[in-house]
This record gives sequence, C-alpha cells and structure tokens, in this order.
Amino acid sequence: MSHARQTRFPSADQVAPDLLAAFRDLPAAILSDNLDGLRGTVNLKPFHRPGRRMAGTAVTVRVRQGDNLVLHRALDYVRPGDVVVVDAGGFAGQAITGKIMIRYLETIGAAGLVVDGAIRGGDEIGQRDFPAFARGLTPRGPYKSGPGEINVPVVIDGMPVRPGDLVVGDGDGVVAFSPDEAPAVRERAQAQLAKEVQNVADVLAGRWDRSWIIEAERKQGLAD
Repeated sequence: MSHARQTRFPSADQVAPDLLAAFRDLPAAILSDNLDGLRGTVNLKPFHRPGRRMAGTAVTVRVRQGDNLVLHRALDYVRPGDVVVVDAGGFAGQAITGKIMIRYLETIGAAGLVVDGAIRGGDEIGQRDFPAFARGLTPRGPYKSGPGEINVPVVIDGMPVRPGDLVVGDGDGVVAFSPDEAPAVRERAQAQLAKEVQNVADVLAGRWDRSWIIEAERKQGLAD
C-alpha cells in the first residue's frame, strides 16, 4: 500500500533583526505603495489585539483544505522571529488552527501567523498581542490526514510568498517581499512616511498645500 509523502524543505535564512525592526515601524499601506501597489492582501484581517504590528521571516506551509497535519509538523521548522504563512486555499469552512497553536508560537518567539483560510478561538486571540491574520473565524475544526508542503512557494490571498520573504502586517493587512528588495523599499517607505507625517501636521495647522490638484487635472485634460 503506497502512502503520500509530505514535501519538506529547511527553513530559509532569516532576515536580519535590525532590518525587521525597521520594517515593524513602517505601515503595510506605505510598503505596498512602494512595491508598485501590487503586493498586499485583500481579504485577510487581523484577529489579535489592535495596534500590534508584525514583521518576520516567512516559513511557508501549504495544506489541504481543512487539514492541518502538515501545519503541526511545520512547527518544528519555526524559529524565533519567523512568521508562519499558511496557504489553506482560501477555504474558510474549517479552521486550520486556533488559540492553542497560537499560544505555542508565542512561547517559542515566533513573530506571527498568516492563514489564507479560517482560524478559531477568536475571543481569546482577540485579547492577545500575538499577530494572527486570517480570512475569518469558524467553530468548525480541522481534520488530520495530510499530506502537505513545508517551505515551498505559496500564494496567500493572491499574493505570492516564498520561504525567507520578509512579511509585514498591521491593521490594513499583510505585505510580503524578498529581503533583496528590502533596503530600497525601506528607504522609499521611510521618505514617504516622513512626508505623510508632515502632511498631517500641515492639515492640523491649516496649511495643507493642495495646489498640486490643478496641475494633475490639467495633465489629465480635466481642468476647467
């Protein structure tokens, strides 16, 4: 009798801690802007306590819909500072994980959990700071049949994620990209953030410059 085997690869090199610290302070929306506005989740929501930001190295998992056997095995591949990224095919009919596994990830120093599917235990998860993103909640639990894949390229809510990618999340959702892109993205994002901070200060002071709208309309042939 033949048995299906799980595909497992070692976890990728981790993103440098100082780089993660820098991205933890940068909003996901600004990072998406500086990745051509093409990267970022649409349907995933944060279920942890509001205000906690996430930045870490992707450990990816692909599971069968409703099945979390390989996700339990993947915990052996998770290091402090990693974000567990689970491609559950967007299926929200059964929870892939919940409060117990999230507590475990918290105790080993993981940086967060991203599930393109459902989780459960939302009442407790919502009171904790550990970053947990998913499509939704359901009381229906998983089965454990396997197989699955660990540390392979996955797609999360339409966004490709590779093992070792830098994964950032906040109240707007999740963005993932290669560490090779990180220095340039950080520089552009920090400049944009500084500009936005100044814009808010100008709004509060009643001196926000909106004159650029006239030129933008002129370029589009919309000027009066």
